[in-house]
Parts: sequence; C-alpha cells; structure tokens
Amino acid sequence: MGRPHTDNTLITATSAAHHYDEQVAALQSGCFKDPFGFLGVHPSATNTLEARLYLPGAVAVKMILNNRFIDAVRYKNSDLFIITLADFVPLPCHYEVEYPHHTQRHYDEYSFTSSLDPQAMYLFNEGSLEHAYQHFGAHFTTQQQVAGVRFCVWAPNAASVSVIGEFNDWQRNRHFMRFHPASGVWELFIAELSEDSCYKFAITTLTGEVLEKADPFAFKMQQAPGTASVLQHKPAALTLSEHAIKNRQQRNFIDAPISIYEVHLGSWQRGENNRYLSYRELAESLVNYALEMGFTHLQLMPISEYPFDGSWGYQPVGLFAPSSRFGDYRSFKYLVEQCHHANLGIILDWVPGHFPSDPHGLHRFDGTHLYEHADMRQGFHPDWNTYIYNYDRPEVQSFLISNAMYWLQEFAIDGLRVDAVASMLYLDYSRKAGQWVANRDGGRENLGAIACLKQINARSYKNNPGIMMIAEESTAWPGVTQSVAHNGLGFGYKWNMGWMNDSLHYMQQDALFRKYHHHKMTFSMVYAFSENYILPLSHDEVVHGKKSLLEKMPGDEWQKFANLRAYYAFMWAHPGKKLLFMGGEFAQRKEWSHDHSLDWHLLQHHSHKGMQHTIKQLNQLYKTHPALYQLDSCASGFRWIDSNNDTQSILSFIRYANKADDLLLVIANFTPTSYPQYTVGVPAKGVYKMVFNSDAPLLYGSGYGVSNDSAPLISTTQSPSHGFEQSINIALAGLSTVYLQKVNDE
Repeated sequence: MGRPHTDNTLITATSAAHHYDEQVAALQSGCFKDPFGFLGVHPSATNTLEARLYLPGAVAVKMILNNRFIDAVRYKNSDLFIITLADFVPLPCHYEVEYPHHTQRHYDEYSFTSSLDPQAMYLFNEGSLEHAYQHFGAHFTTQQQVAGVRFCVWAPNAASVSVIGEFNDWQRNRHFMRFHPASGVWELFIAELSEDSCYKFAITTLTGEVLEKADPFAFKMQQAPGTASVLQHKPAALTLSEHAIKNRQQRNFIDAPISIYEVHLGSWQRGENNRYLSYRELAESLVNYALEMGFTHLQLMPISEYPFDGSWGYQPVGLFAPSSRFGDYRSFKYLVEQCHHANLGIILDWVPGHFPSDPHGLHRFDGTHLYEHADMRQGFHPDWNTYIYNYDRPEVQSFLISNAMYWLQEFAIDGLRVDAVASMLYLDYSRKAGQWVANRDGGRENLGAIACLKQINARSYKNNPGIMMIAEESTAWPGVTQSVAHNGLGFGYKWNMGWMNDSLHYMQQDALFRKYHHHKMTFSMVYAFSENYILPLSHDEVVHGKKSLLEKMPGDEWQKFANLRAYYAFMWAHPGKKLLFMGGEFAQRKEWSHDHSLDWHLLQHHSHKGMQHTIKQLNQLYKTHPALYQLDSCASGFRWIDSNNDTQSILSFIRYANKADDLLLVIANFTPTSYPQYTVGVPAKGVYKMVFNSDAPLLYGSGYGVSNDSAPLISTTQSPSHGFEQSINIALAGLSTVYLQKVNDE
C-alpha cells in the first residue's frame, strides 16, 4: 500500500483561545487525575474535535487515518500535541511519533474505552471477590481489536497513578491511568507491549509524594535487588481430571496416610557454583527423591516472591508471583504437574498474616495505610518488624481470598499451610499491656482476621474438592479444625505444636533424668483427638541456635543416632499426620542455613545412611498399615498399654485400624538399658510379628536380640500383664522403638 501521505484537509488552525497551560503543567509534573477528560479526542470550544496527546521527548506527531498522515501541532513549547479535526475519527487512534533517534507507531491509550467489570468491582469492594487476580494487575488482552495489556490497581486515596516501565523509559507523565471513584480503582490499556517488560505504578499521594510501587497482583517479579514487576502471559489454569480429583481427595482425607516432606527450594540442593536449582530441575530430582523416601506430600516453604533471602519467604512482596529465583510461572506449573503425575501431594506455605516494609511493597500503598491498620498497635508486628493486614477492610479480604484461590485453582495444588495463625487471631499477640487495642466487645480476639480466615477456608473447600487447609496455630484456640458451619475456623488440619515442644523437651534430657519428664511424652494424648493434628518437626526447630535434631539428642555419637531413630519411630506411631523438614531424614548435623545446600555428603557414612533407611522404612510401614493412620482423629484408634512406666522410661500402646483386629503394638524404650525379656500385655491371644525395630543393624542399630529372621514371630502366653489376659516377651534394645503386628490367632 506504500507509506501514508500527508493530508491537511481535516485540519483547522489551532485556536489561540484554547489555553491549556494549567493542564500542561499538571501533565508535566506527572500528577493528572482525569487524563481521559483531557487527552484523546474531545469536542473543542469551536465546535470541532481535538485529538490531544502528551508525549514527552517527541519531535513530531502524525495521526494515521485511512492511509493518510495528519500532522499534529505542538502546543507552545510543551510536549502536548494537538490535531484539530472537522469530523469524528474511528477509535482507537493510531499515530506515528518521531523521537530524536527513532520513529515509533502506537495507539493512543486515551482512545480506548474502559473494560473494567463493574460487577467484579462491586464484589471487590464488598470483600467477596474470589478471582481478583483476573481483574487487577497486568493482563495481556485484546481491546477494540488491538492487542495489548490492561493495567488495573486499587489506590483509592491517590491523587494520580501512572504506569511506568521499560516501554516508556520509566516516565510517570506518559501513561496516566483512569480513575474509577466508585471503586477506588485505576485502569489503563496500553497497546502492543511485550512479555518480560518491567513495570511499576507511580502513585502520587494527596500530599504530593511520589511512590513507585510494584504490582500487588503481578505474576512475575524481578529478582532482588530489582523491585519491578514483569509482564507475563498467564498460562491456562491447571485442570484436574475426575480421576485426579478423586486421588487428591483420597490422599488428603483424615483417614489417609499423610507424611509431609517440608522443603526450602533454595537450599535443598544447589547446582554448580552454588546456584539455585530451577523449578524444572526440582521437578525431576526433588519429586523423585520424595517418592523414593516414601513421603506422600511435599510442603514448600513460601515461594511467593520475596526480596530478602533471609526471610525464607515469610516476608513476601509478590503474593501472586512464584519466585523468579527458580524460574518463571510456566516452570513452577511444570513442577506442580510432575507432582500430580506422581500422585505426590503439593502444599504451599502461605503468609496472609503480615507483609514487609519494602518501599515497593504494600506499606502505605497510595500514601495512606491502605492494606495495613493505621494504628501501629494493630498494624505493626513488633517481632518481625512487618505490617499486619487490615482484615476489617473488605478489599483486603478480597485480596487475600483471591490469593488463596489463585494458588489452589490456577495450579491445582493440594492445599495451603497458613503461617502464624495465632498472630492473626489475637490482638495482644506478643504485645504487653497498653500496646494493643481491644475489639468492639472488649476482647482480645481479632474479629476481622477470624472472619477473613473463615471466609478463606469455606470458599477454598467449596471450590476445590479434596484440598487441605493447614493452620500453624500454637495456642489452645478451640475449633481450629471444626467447620465454619459449626463455628470453627474451618481448617482441615492443625499443627500440633504442643506435642512437638513437649516431646523435643523430653528427648533433649539425659536418659538418666527422663523419668522426671515422663509426662511430656504422654500429655499429648489428653487432647490428641480434639483437632485433626499434624505432628511437625519443621524448619523452625533447627535454626537460631536450637541445633539440628541430631545434635539435640544426648549421649555419645551412637546414642545420638539411636535416640533420634527411636524418636522418629515413636512419632510415626503417635496419632496425627507427619511432617519432617528436609535434612532430618538423614540426620543433618548442622543447623539449617538458607545460604547453601544440605550436607548430602553425610550419606557416605553408615550412621546417616541408616537414618535415611529409617525414614524410608517408617514411611513404607505407615502407608501399608492402616492402624497407623485410619483413626488418627478418633480415640478408638489408640489405647495405652502402659503410660506410667516412668522408672524405665518405656512407653507402650496399641494403634487400631477400622477393623478392630488390624492393630499394631508399639513399644518405645528411651533409656540405654536393654531387656532380654521384656513383658508386655497384649489385647488378644495369637502370634505377633516384629515389623519394625529402630535398633536393626541396617539402620545403624546394635542389633540387640535380633535373630536371623528379619521379622521374628512371637506367640502369646496366658500370663496377665498391663490389664490384659495375654502377654508376650520380647528382647528390647536400649534407645529403641519396635512395632509388632498381630498376624494370626494361634
């Protein structure tokens, strides 16, 4: 068709009566609240039309219309260009802009109509929008038959908001956004942008301060020290087949065996030159390792983008962006898909309790305390120097609900482990008298946070069959795993922090003194069935001077390993699902550090390899013996044989499955003293087989009393013991835990 030719037939002289000095000054300053009221095509005072463009740095501007060029006139000595037209022109307008070193064609942003969904904005302001990420942020889309990106951000108290980025040389007076006062939302469509371009929102506050903020809904963020958001095409959501949904329901239900491997992706393993492994590399190595070890689930420490490595992800800035340390959105999606293919559950650690003070983050987002409470007694967390969400604000509720839905629905993960729930529930959490504000009823409960958590859980379970929502809740708050309909918080599981603290306290005692702490190992059974519990040995127990699990154990080198094996076996037999932090499975010696890989070289030693075999055997037994998991949340699944033998520091109990005769006997000896003939009462006459012994030679045990038969058979005798008519005698090694299965009646 050739190059368009210049045609001035539609142009009239720009009237000198038009004075735009005030508008030009505002545009130049980068603060302009109503750009669509001035820029673009508008009627003029002379009953003609004016097309107005503000293009900093432009030398000349031409409108392209019907294969013709129409020259624009510069207003005075400003960057405002005007074309006065005699008749309407089709929208959107297309221009050729000459700059000092290049010429560029683009569509006028102010000739596109708004694509904001008013119903979605209503729900957002109401606090019930479940998919805010589909409306806010930056989305590649087509508008008026032109491809581009729609930007949308909530900043109701801003004087002006602009999109800044690599595509406009970070100039805040180039792409002013349209304000929707009813919703407090700013929106703009920019044509012909490219994926992986960096951008931010330049927000001018009511006091004139300019804040450059990352997009709260961005799907990708720069790695630190970069702070910008990155344009991304969002791939289609992962969808599960009916078979896959059924598998998810089966592996996450309260009567399922759940053994969780908690992982920090940045330090599980490292590549050459200490580089991070990518999501795709981890999809092979980590998934295969978890399967080999017999774990049923992976739990990833927070992967939402976070600027500070030392926060381990618990101070996120980009809640909708998988950390770019390990790859992009598509690569993380691939990791999840590999977990699905392997029938390995995947849980994400989620942080809705607080956010950091990074200047590009949510703090004072539009110059006001938008996402956080204005009152520091409610809006600031003194322990972590972070800010607390204002859970009473409906838009914040929509933000958090949508973030939970995003991970659950876009990636079809198995669930979310909600961090620091106790800090959300209590207004006086970690505060002294006078440092907190009571609720409207005079109490210390954070009513907004409670309502928000209930909403999140109820909607998560309703929309995603078979998931698990897990609370890290460290107090005696009632009904954490009760349904919302029954006035509970609506979680599926709760971490049993009481069991963890008590049992670790006991295990750290010298065996000689354990008899004085015996109750620490039995008290958990008082409340074991009040909630659906997970027994956690998490990252928090192996940092900040607490020592590794192995180094917590007393005694000489061999005794440390024996203690830890016996403890693990006790844990795997105790009611409650299991969680173990990476490195614990092979007895990492050092405390965990996020800066480098686990010490995998330790596996060359029999002691550490034996510990790895221990966890592998326990997971295998756990998954194949329903007595160890079916009735975790039911008192009928547990019975003490002897809980009072503090003198010998021996605990014995029975675990039952749904079938009453499907049972396991568990005997744990927590002193170094061995017993060649230890008598224990049993519930039924018959033959019992030892199916696990933490003292086995393969596991680096002493092999005390172990015969050549790897699973010796032991017949009962009619000798009453521990309140039972029948009993058995076994060789019980010091610092060991054994499991015995009833195999027949004779």
